Amino acid sequence: MPADSEIRIEAAASVLREDVSQVFATRGDPARCWCQYFKLPNREFQNATAQACAGTLREQVQASAPGPGVIAFLDGEPVGWCAVEPKPAYSRLQRATVVTVGSRQKPDDASVWPVTCFVVRVGIGGAELRRRGCARLCAAAAQARGAGAERPGRDGAGGSDDRKGPVREMRHLPDGAL
Repeated sequence: MPADSEIRIEAAASVLREDVSQVFATRGDPARCWCQYFKLPNREFQNATAQACAGTLREQVQASAPGPGVIAFLDGEPVGWCAVEPKPAYSRLQRATVVTVGSRQKPDDASVWPVTCFVVRVGIGGAELRRRGCARLCAAAAQARGAGAERPGRDGAGGSDDRKGPVREMRHLPDGAL
C-alpha cells in the first residue's frame, strides 16, 4: 500500500449499507458472524445463518446513531470494521469470565464501550493496512467518547493476556489514553 493512501473512518450509521456488506460478505469468520457473536446467546448464535446475522447487523446499524461500529475506507473503498458499543449491547459479555471475574467494572456498566470485533476485508490485507488499523481503534474510541463513554475499549472482550494485536493492547491502555 502506498504511503500516501488515505484511510478514512466513518460511523457505521453514516455509510451505505453496501459498504458494510462489502467488508463482511466475503469469507471467513466475518462472513459467518456479522459481528453478532457477542450479541446473541450461544444457542441462538449457533443456530443463526449468516443471512440472519447480516440482517441483524443491518437492523442494528439503522436503529442507532452513530451505530455499532466504524467502517474504514482506503482510498474510498470500504476495507475494515471495528465494533464498539456500550457494554450492555453485548449480552454474551454479561456472562463472560473476562468481564465477570477479570474486570473491576460491573458487567452492565454502560460507560465502558468494548471493542469486540476488528475486521480487515478479505483480499485487502497487507502489513501496512494492519499497522494503520490502529486508526480504526482510535476512531472507535472517539465515537464512543462522543456518545458519552467514559472508558472506551477497556475491560471488555479483549480476551486473555496471551492474545495478540490491537484489542489486547487497547485493553491494557491506561485510563485517559484515548
